[in-house]
Amino acid sequence: MAAAVLPLDTRRHTSAPVVALPKKPLPAGLPREWYVAHNRRLKTMRLTIALLDSGVYEAAQAGNGRIRRTAERIGVHPPSDITCRMVRHLLTYGR
Repeated sequence: MAAAVLPLDTRRHTSAPVVALPKKPLPAGLPREWYVAHNRRLKTMRLTIALLDSGVYEAAQAGNGRIRRTAERIGVHPPSDITCRMVRHLLTYGR
């Protein structure tokens, strides 16, 4: 027998606390460029998630100013132009 599906307005959404995963050290001995690119990708993901949570779903809505204001709001250093471009690409290709 199929399970009953509740209408959207009557579904209960629980907001369970988010628990961060334990941090692991990065591998040693890689070129500096690898660490720079890795950290840039992490910042790009954080900014993209924050923009999506705030209702920005299109790359055209995410100008450098908006991305930098979002970075300030979530407490990360202002992103470079390259990082802003990566955020827009992630918004575009994530669809």
